[in-house]
Amino acid sequence: MISTTTAAALLEKITRLRILVIGDVMLDHYIWGDATRISPEAPVPVVDIARDTYTAGGAANVALNIASLGARCTVAGFFSDDEAGKKLLEILATRNIAAIRTPGAGATILKTRVLVQHQQLCRLDRENPPPAYAVPPEKIVPLFRDAVLAHDAVILSDYAKGILSDKLIATVTKLARREGKLVALDPKPKRKLAFRDLDLITPNRKEALQLAGIEPEPGAPFPATEVCARLHKLHRTRNLVITMSEDGMLLSSKGKVGKIIPTAAREVFDVSGAGDTSLAALTLALTAGVQLKTAAQFANAAAGVVVGKIGTATATPAELHAHIRK
Repeated sequence: MISTTTAAALLEKITRLRILVIGDVMLDHYIWGDATRISPEAPVPVVDIARDTYTAGGAANVALNIASLGARCTVAGFFSDDEAGKKLLEILATRNIAAIRTPGAGATILKTRVLVQHQQLCRLDRENPPPAYAVPPEKIVPLFRDAVLAHDAVILSDYAKGILSDKLIATVTKLARREGKLVALDPKPKRKLAFRDLDLITPNRKEALQLAGIEPEPGAPFPATEVCARLHKLHRTRNLVITMSEDGMLLSSKGKVGKIIPTAAREVFDVSGAGDTSLAALTLALTAGVQLKTAAQFANAAAGVVVGKIGTATATPAELHAHIRK
């Protein structure tokens, strides 16, 4: 576990950073209620709604996590002029997060979760197919050139909804490399995006296997050595952090298996958004100049705060300090 002294020094450095997030933004809608009877129309529960809450999801949640930890942030993604888009922009504005609206068509991505006594009953998604959110190649440089220059690092947050493409990743990476900016990616392998020479990627266990082209064997231990070597050969990523749920984080640099950082969670209520928190905290810490091990310890502590909450959430410096002291 990271010490309170190291965390305090790191959080102070983070307040001077500016991070650009590019990816699939979405609005998370929660319907909270209770169900004590079955519908006479069908064998389904009747939910008596108590309240509705909204927060930023996807790449927008990565931005919220960055702002919550004290850095300044700009998020680029598709916001329609519909009610969901307006509400999402309002949520970001309350946290002083700037928004770059990318071209596209269709609806703002909206995920509605129905929770009964803090248990998720179902999820309802509103979204268009990926082509509706794709950024035309000729608009990538005009949209992102100045933003990349104005920030200290770039996070590419992929939820397989269509914003990120091979061309966008390659162009933004090239722009960032010219200025010595750190580039991080949270990949979703089902879209099979091409990427190389990034500073950090943060797949979970299942995603890492898919990226490496390895079929999981039931009951077999995670093939860490093979996965890390393959991913480095395929993508030449400088740092790889595989989030392993209750098994913590597996660290790898230049294809070599490094340390496993044990999980920092004391009590888990909901893992929603924990990957966003890890990605945000890792990027902030590495951009602030610490080594990968310290960055992972910091991110692990932040994720430990978030999984102790219900729904998509963030961690504040005060919560982080309290969690570390425990």
